[in-house]
Amino acid sequence: MTSKELVLTALRGEPVPRVPVAPLTVHFCASVTGVSLHRYTSDANALAGAILRTYERFRPDVVCLSADTWVSAQAMGARVGPLSEDQPWGGLGEPLVRCLADVRAIPPPDVATQGRYPLMLAALRQVVAAVGGEAAVLACFDQYPFSLAAALMGINELMLALDDDPALVQALMERCLDYGLAYGCALAAAGANMLTGGDSPAGLIGPQRYREIALPFEQRLIAGLKAATGKPVSLHICGNAESILADMARSGADGLEIDQRTDLALACRTVGSGIALWGNLDPVSVLARGNPADVRRAAQQAMVTVAAAGHRRFVLSSGCTLAVETPFANVDAMIAATRG
Repeated sequence: MTSKELVLTALRGEPVPRVPVAPLTVHFCASVTGVSLHRYTSDANALAGAILRTYERFRPDVVCLSADTWVSAQAMGARVGPLSEDQPWGGLGEPLVRCLADVRAIPPPDVATQGRYPLMLAALRQVVAAVGGEAAVLACFDQYPFSLAAALMGINELMLALDDDPALVQALMERCLDYGLAYGCALAAAGANMLTGGDSPAGLIGPQRYREIALPFEQRLIAGLKAATGKPVSLHICGNAESILADMARSGADGLEIDQRTDLALACRTVGSGIALWGNLDPVSVLARGNPADVRRAAQQAMVTVAAAGHRRFVLSSGCTLAVETPFANVDAMIAATRG
């Protein structure tokens, strides 16, 4: 069984010989090759090369394609750029959206021309060509509509607009949904086996507003992507998601990526057997600052917890993306913990 077969089998809830392991490498890949984060996020060859070198060095079951959380915002017209040579691209200047006219000025999505969409697709094709027969390829379509709206408006302005101008929020999220569908479908067409996106700001608005505002757009995006591509889709929300876990399980996602603040046993009980869980080793205190013995203990405890709950759909992962300074020996220990 190849790593790709292992992961896809586990996501279906079928028996597997071992737990798949998939640290969320992202910017850590740049440290493996010594390329700057600026170049990693702005050069297709550097991005693909760093991802492939990381795979060759550590042999996880999943390779992740992600640059930063501003790819779609840039494509929609936001001013985005490097904050420094050692930082990924981020938002610059004033928010793109302040009123409904700004939303109407955002053009329809065109993944062939806008922003870094072409760059990301070119990098993905290189990764798929090199390892697509061996490892599962997880491609990030950036952000779900609420989080993308936060990038375009500014998180503080969006939070105020939830009460002051809900029509503006609704219109902007509709536009964000269009971009998520277009980008996700393009990633699947380029060879991704699985799709993922983040919606962490949605975890800050409380369970009721999550259900009323963020969840319906998550459901629509996930349903649209699955119908169009047939690929599994996951949902990542940072922080303690325990109060919204049951609602996240209603999103239609095939997998939920949970971080270390969410109790893994509770997550198993809450989401049920039909949804995969990814997580949830602490990327800072354990993976970046611990030692290999700490990592192995945490990994084994996570696997024991899931097994004790009778939850079969599980991928051992970091609770969030690895810090660039994560010791290589700790990543080795995480992966080795699943392999005896």
